[in-house]
Amino acid sequence: MESRGKILIIAVVVLCLIIVVRLFYIQVLDSSYKIFANNNALRYQIQFPPRGEVYDRNGEFLVQSKEAYDLLCIPREVTPFDTVRFASIIGVEVADVRAEIQKARKYSTRRPSVLFKQLSKEVKLRLEERRFRGFFTQYRTVRTYPTKMAGNLLGYVGEVDDRDMSRDPYYKMGDFIGKTGIEKAYEEQLRGIKGVKVELVDVHGMPKGAYQDGVYDTLAQPGRAIYSTIDGKLQQLAEELLQGKVGAVVAIEPATGEILVMANSPSYDPDLLVGRDRSKNYARMVFDLRQPLYNRAVMSSYPPGSTFKTVNGLIGMQLGVATENDLHSCPGGYPMGGVIRPKCHAHYSPLNMSGAVANSCNAYFAYVFRDILDRGKVAPTFRERYDIWREYVMSFGFGRKLGSDFTGERNGNVPSADYYNRIYNNRWNSYTVISLSIGQGEMGCTPLQMANMAAIIANRGYYYIPHVVKRVEGQDTIHSRFTEKHYTKVAPEHFNSVVEGMYQAVNVAGTATIARVAGLDICGKTGTAQNPQGADHSVFMSFAPRDNPKIAIYVFIEHGRFGATTAAPIASLLAEQYLTDTIKRPDMVEYVKNMQVHYPMYDRVGAR
Repeated sequence: MESRGKILIIAVVVLCLIIVVRLFYIQVLDSSYKIFANNNALRYQIQFPPRGEVYDRNGEFLVQSKEAYDLLCIPREVTPFDTVRFASIIGVEVADVRAEIQKARKYSTRRPSVLFKQLSKEVKLRLEERRFRGFFTQYRTVRTYPTKMAGNLLGYVGEVDDRDMSRDPYYKMGDFIGKTGIEKAYEEQLRGIKGVKVELVDVHGMPKGAYQDGVYDTLAQPGRAIYSTIDGKLQQLAEELLQGKVGAVVAIEPATGEILVMANSPSYDPDLLVGRDRSKNYARMVFDLRQPLYNRAVMSSYPPGSTFKTVNGLIGMQLGVATENDLHSCPGGYPMGGVIRPKCHAHYSPLNMSGAVANSCNAYFAYVFRDILDRGKVAPTFRERYDIWREYVMSFGFGRKLGSDFTGERNGNVPSADYYNRIYNNRWNSYTVISLSIGQGEMGCTPLQMANMAAIIANRGYYYIPHVVKRVEGQDTIHSRFTEKHYTKVAPEHFNSVVEGMYQAVNVAGTATIARVAGLDICGKTGTAQNPQGADHSVFMSFAPRDNPKIAIYVFIEHGRFGATTAAPIASLLAEQYLTDTIKRPDMVEYVKNMQVHYPMYDRVGAR
């Protein structure tokens, strides 16, 4: 019995020692329980990182972040206050203040809710000066756009939705995310890493300083800077020249695939989608018939018109059904069963390949197109020959996404044989689709694809995937897919006659002499894309100089009529600015800016 008593005493002593040691550890060594006990007096504030800046290729700011604050409240800590003064400081109605506080109470009386977002530093300081209890501000940044341009290219940021939060745990309610453009495409690099600040507050919710001297705080890490390929000065000129018109301009550096210009008209000032007026401005643009938020450069599928003749000429030479020296006469168009279709403008005749490109002869390329589809030399059956033609067209980047680093890119359309089989019940031939010979019919191409086509001809048969980002801060190189050459199915030697024809069109005697600039050797091809809903579209594809090209440009102006009327002068001015860093033809600038293009389908209503 005595030994049992000793054992019991020892056990009790050991247990007491364990409890004492544990209490000592909890109360003295381990502060986590103390922190937990103090939670009611601590406020955890997310520290939002500033988004990374965006620069143009010359190091000029396109996008920056500036200081802003969200106003939050904890309803149970709010005491009676002067709502009139409060609303006046923020710049809202008293009813708005009361409504927001009521929403916060419904959400939680103990947890903080955001009342008003993106307040200026001045507003923050005035609120703190009045010491409204239960309210506090939280630092964040908002975007600002120094140049007020390239809205469709740069994109905008907006609040996350349920889908954003379900896809990435980084985002919480009230966070912002890139919605379009570069802001969306490079969101992960631009957004940075959040931090947290633990603040001690008194019973009234007023801050008393950092908890434990900030030992539990973590710093936000700013987003990484983006160095774009865009030439800001050239982009600005393009947007000025597009004023009052509807269309797009894309310019590419052929040797790299870097996009120098991506301009849309109409566009918008990106600053309009920042701040408290954002919702109102967004709604106005959504209901604008001219769709300023729509990026025509990568999303619109336009008929390429006569610029597409170059593709058919190249394919015909590669397949051996045409040569650069073949001559074809043009009796005002292509004679087809006693009917002239498609018709053509007056020019000297007959023409070889270069002459046909320079004078944009419809008949010539109708002959070439029919030879591709009807000659057994290409393949045994008509269906096989059409499929081969389509395969060659798609090797130029048509009918599919090019794979750029830009969001919203569309495929365009190169109609398949199956499509025509459905439409014509398997009864169709080269006459049926003759409009494809001149880039009409069902053909659809984005301005980005056509600018890439200009770069392909400039490079004599290959291209780099067009891209808008040159470098990301902290990364040595861009993605390898942007440095890989992509070859068409046409051999380099066949491009010489097409290049010669584009040179003649501008510099000798052709459809684009308005685009000539002495000493620049601009090579170009006009296009007038037929439009059943009004005036024809004005199109121009070009590159310069002829040898070692530095820039390839595509301009599409809806309802601008002839290619030489509207699109060619714009491309010519952009080439002059880029290659010489000046414009010596102010009269041409004024001509373009004063050009009147009518859009009755947009103007008769004005808004949806």
